[in-house]
Amino acid sequence: MYEVTDHRGRYFKTKKALKEAPVVSLSNTSMFGGFSGWASDAPDGTYIVVGPTAYLRRWYATVTVKDGKVKVS
Repeated sequence: MYEVTDHRGRYFKTKKALKEAPVVSLSNTSMFGGFSGWASDAPDGTYIVVGPTAYLRRWYATVTVKDGKVKVS
């Protein structure tokens, strides 16, 4: 599970705001490690994200990264 923020480190209040963002940063919430950084730099794959924070889980989304391109659904 990952938290997502914009380029200023601010959380997205809605899933719609996440979809409209030009740049997304992923932060791993697991103590077992994983990727943290810009989504475009992440290894290809699918990442489950929660928002607006890991503690206030009001929405969920899937971030898919393929060849440096990021798609939110």
